[in-house]
Amino acid sequence: MSSAFVALIWWVVPALGLSGALLYVLWVTKFQGKFQQETQRSVGQFQRFQDSLRVTQARDVAAENALHESAISQDDSSM
Repeated sequence: MSSAFVALIWWVVPALGLSGALLYVLWVTKFQGKFQQETQRSVGQFQRFQDSLRVTQARDVAAENALHESAISQDDSSM
């Protein structure tokens, strides 16, 4: 390899690293807030979904227990 090519590599590699770091900093300052807001919104929607499942499950269990108690009281009254 020629010394000119090696010198070029020694200049190109750090320049690419520096430009990549600057682009990352730019992305963080401009766009990270938007992605965090979308993430928070998604987490909130998932938590509401979980809460609705809990409510539905509790309602179904209560209805099943009431039905079971009704059946037991009817059996007791028929004797």
